[in-house]
Amino acid sequence: MALLTRLDGKKKIKLKDFDTDDNGGLKREEGEAMTLKLEAELTALQELLSAAQQTPVLIVLQGMDTSGKDGTVRHVMGAWNPQGCDVASFKIPTPVEAAHDFLWRVHAQAPMKGSISIFNRSHYEDVLVVRVHKLVEEAVWQRRYDRINEFERLLADAGVVIMKFFLHISKEEQEERLLDREKDSVKSWKLSPADWREREHWEDYQAAYEDVLNKCSTPYAPWYVVPANRKWYRDAAISQTIVETLNPFKKDWLKRLEEVGATAREALAEMRANVPATSNPSKKK
Repeated sequence: MALLTRLDGKKKIKLKDFDTDDNGGLKREEGEAMTLKLEAELTALQELLSAAQQTPVLIVLQGMDTSGKDGTVRHVMGAWNPQGCDVASFKIPTPVEAAHDFLWRVHAQAPMKGSISIFNRSHYEDVLVVRVHKLVEEAVWQRRYDRINEFERLLADAGVVIMKFFLHISKEEQEERLLDREKDSVKSWKLSPADWREREHWEDYQAAYEDVLNKCSTPYAPWYVVPANRKWYRDAAISQTIVETLNPFKKDWLKRLEEVGATAREALAEMRANVPATSNPSKKK
């Protein structure tokens, strides 16, 4: 059973209808065992994806402060070889970035064939924080929904597999996590007065995220709302979704690897046929 619902834009949603405490009917030990099993599948899938060099993958992580974006990268994407996986984070644009269109800096981080790009905060910041804090006029950020859909359509047409996860936590859970940071000397480096100030805009952010989910969920770039109050459930649900999304590509990847292997064997056989027997290991007894 799928733990997350795939939003493709065909039906409007309300964020309040998604329970941040949802556990999918699983107990914690079941969820953790499931994640451990899926971790092995994630590793195997990335190895095939990287070797086949056919499919780019983009994973977008969005959520309120403390929702678990960094934790997802560590506990889910940590199963992947870092040589084939890049993490990009889009925060306040630099002067050079701000002098270009809002997607200019994002496109440069899009994945190439055989690689995975993870956006830990993404181009959606330009219809979230920009909207909530009124950094541009409403007419400007309103137009950006269409530009984002067109950008993601461009990526999808180029073969990019796109998965977007909104890590959905409650305001109460966020408060607990912020207070825990103050008590933990190891995590206190993350403390920022800005995190508490942003809580004052909680309802504005919820409305902004709801619009994002309704206006930018498409068949080629779906959103998933991840109940994220329970970290173990977050990890299990995201791991399962990635595995189920990539599994259908395995057949094509394996076929590609067989073709590459056959070509390599033919080239090797031809080379050996033209090498004197004394220096050809395949002709030695």
